[in-house]
Amino acid sequence: MFLLFKRNSDGSKALVAPMRYRTIAAVAAAGIAACSTASDAKFHLFGTAKPKARTQVEVRRPIGPQPVPYHWTQGAAPQAHRDMVAEFGKVGLKPGQYVWASAAPAEGDTRIVVDLLTQMTYVYRGDRLLGASTMSSAKQGHITPYGFWSILEKRPFYRSKKYDNAPMPFMQRIDNYGIAFHGGMNPGYPASHGCIRLPMKFAEKLYAATRVGSKVVIEG
Repeated sequence: MFLLFKRNSDGSKALVAPMRYRTIAAVAAAGIAACSTASDAKFHLFGTAKPKARTQVEVRRPIGPQPVPYHWTQGAAPQAHRDMVAEFGKVGLKPGQYVWASAAPAEGDTRIVVDLLTQMTYVYRGDRLLGASTMSSAKQGHITPYGFWSILEKRPFYRSKKYDNAPMPFMQRIDNYGIAFHGGMNPGYPASHGCIRLPMKFAEKLYAATRVGSKVVIEG
């Protein structure tokens, strides 16, 4: 192999590579660049490259049960459900089911909480939940009204003056129109003309626990 030199303007010598070596060097450089590009592509293919930033906003869905969307509530109905879970260990009841405490406090006023949204009725003695039951309120075209009420009249058996003399056992009326608690069918959805139908046994227990003047709140 012969080495070629050229003389610089200052008198020093500089090595001049033959043409074929310059060609080999250029090919080698191109090969290294190609290998580097292939390597980068491989890393991108298998996910080791840094991911691109997301352009869309990630929506996080809430975890766990969410608050029920009440139309009107003073907080009594949601609290009554929490009390049922704590007192009886029940998150919900099937149509026609109810729960009742084995012993009731000797003192304290009886009050009733009605939840139209979940179709549940709760009864308290003082601050303690005595019982809870499924119910059936007004179907479409009829109304079971929201608000604060009191029991105005009690009769162990009564018949409707408006709806075909229908039986209303353990009737407890709360307004002048005729809305009342009473025993009746519980299909699992609103189906009455406005009254609050209860399982027969629960209606009987509720009748025994209340008096004329007992407070009622209807939410939903």
